[in-house]
Amino acid sequence: MIKTSGVSGGGVGVAIPTLPVRWLYRFASTNAFTERGLYLNLGYWAEAQTIDAACEAMVELVGRTAGLTSDDEVVDVGFGFAEQDIFWTRRFAPRRIIGVNITPEQVRVARERVRRLGLEERIDLREGSATATGLPDACCDVVTAVECAFHFDTRERFFAEAARLLRPGGRLVLADSIPAGPDPNPWRHPLRALLSGAARAALAVPRANVYPREVYAAKLAAAGFEAVRVESIRDQVFPGWHRAVVEDPGLRRRLGLGGRLLRRIPEAKLYGSFDYVLAVARRQSTKETGK
Repeated sequence: MIKTSGVSGGGVGVAIPTLPVRWLYRFASTNAFTERGLYLNLGYWAEAQTIDAACEAMVELVGRTAGLTSDDEVVDVGFGFAEQDIFWTRRFAPRRIIGVNITPEQVRVARERVRRLGLEERIDLREGSATATGLPDACCDVVTAVECAFHFDTRERFFAEAARLLRPGGRLVLADSIPAGPDPNPWRHPLRALLSGAARAALAVPRANVYPREVYAAKLAAAGFEAVRVESIRDQVFPGWHRAVVEDPGLRRRLGLGGRLLRRIPEAKLYGSFDYVLAVARRQSTKETGK
């Protein structure tokens, strides 16, 4: 089923088809952003100078923020081609990573990569939904999702699922994209509202996931998390990514038509209405939740 996102202005309603996330990633196939490995994030550009270094820096940031150690069992939701799971296993040596991904093609490729590296006993990759993983209660110490939670239908349901999966005191760390503010008023800015809705539809973002940082934090708290922090890192993500698209012909080639189109649009127009956040929270203790 194709979902629709309604944008109306001037008394005229415009229904924009929302691409299902399965179709989005099947269309992307095994195309990755990086020259080496199969990363699919926009990168963390605080110090990185290349897309390969920036993508690795993003997963390093998530791993460090989660405080990954050799004692941890991790559930990584939306693992792509498992590049981040391979990196975390080598860098932080968690006891076990269970990955959950809704796209069969990515799961197949990722499993084969893990098998070739001899990491099958430490990285267990499964096909499934972020909002209904089928995993047991309190089965892990850390839940991660790198640049994919905006797809989940809905992100709020994923928060509840993450809280169920985590042991008391467990950590949730997400690298996620959200609006920088409220949606443009379609009466005052009909074109901006239409473009915003079109971008959301093309990126398979459910309308229910469109809210700013304050609401994001409140929804985490309502799901049973404490020590919630939703920090903007947009200035370390979008400018570097856009510069790479403009200056790196290899990246544009890997992005195909999208890369050629992105290169022609000014950064402010492309990303001005978006924020990029690092969201961190801790599962409340048994005493605090009453569970």
